Amino acid sequence: MSASLIAVDAMSGDFGPRCIVPACLACLGEIPSLHLTLVGQAPLLEELIARHPRVDRARLSIVHAGEVIAMDERPAQALRSKADSSMRVALDLLREQQVQACVSAGNTGALMALSRHVLKTLPGIDRPAMFAALPTEQGLCHLLDLGANMDCSAEHLYQFAVMGSVAVETLGVERPRVALLNVGTEEVKGNQQVKQAAVLLQRARGINYVGFIEGDGLYRGEADVVVCDGFVGNILLKASEGLAAMIAGEVKAQFGRSLASRLVGVLALPFLHRLQARLAPARHNGASFLGLQGIVVKSHGAAGAEGFRSAILRAQAEVRENLPQHLHDRLEALLVGR
Repeated sequence: MSASLIAVDAMSGDFGPRCIVPACLACLGEIPSLHLTLVGQAPLLEELIARHPRVDRARLSIVHAGEVIAMDERPAQALRSKADSSMRVALDLLREQQVQACVSAGNTGALMALSRHVLKTLPGIDRPAMFAALPTEQGLCHLLDLGANMDCSAEHLYQFAVMGSVAVETLGVERPRVALLNVGTEEVKGNQQVKQAAVLLQRARGINYVGFIEGDGLYRGEADVVVCDGFVGNILLKASEGLAAMIAGEVKAQFGRSLASRLVGVLALPFLHRLQARLAPARHNGASFLGLQGIVVKSHGAAGAEGFRSAILRAQAEVRENLPQHLHDRLEALLVGR
């Protein structure tokens, strides 16, 4: 297997390098072909790495960056005045082709603005979209946009649908079913942007558009790709995470209420562990910024070491599939040439 070279914004997220460094070292231990470049305040990173003397330093390097973009910082401010931030330096490494992908748990708006500025978008794409998987009854459904674009035109939704379809094809799904998230499945339902996007998708060649889908249909697995604007998508994602956490907590509480329920809980423990593993947000952490001329994966800011590991694995998979080039080749036919 060829090497994967990934830059990590090591200062990002709610927990910073004390969470990210162990996650990176764990990935290096698991994947012999992985090479990581940690970007951030070098003295601190070296101190944290020194606690793990067995790490293979031949596959781990550090690039110093003296500034950090705060989680609440305005994207425009980050774009103008943080040229030495860990996020910006990591993206610069990607633009200069010193690495093949970038992973960050930082400020979503700043990461999107900097990614568009540094890397640019693919031909035919106006805005990149955040793209990630959610578990369903049938397996996985891939949703976009998850929060990068709050207000979207019908053309933007159409572009998201095309990108999502091509990306899911690279995962081995033939003719992925593409749907628009809506308040009903009837043609008369929805706002003007969604209705107009439906018309564009009905005319599209090479896209297996199956119509509108409601939120419950998403979890039944009625589509492989579900498209919406970032405002709706982010609310759906956060609500899903909150519901999964509530269900896990409620099940645990119920099994602890009495001796009989505790005994039942012991018998059900293997099932519960499998259910928890399937629904755990950490397992599905890592949203791709589709539409850029480079691979950028956004980890949840509150993700722990296991969640950040999932984001690195997501980036490695996209490097392996050469996703930007694959998107470029298919988009040229589906968007530019339509």
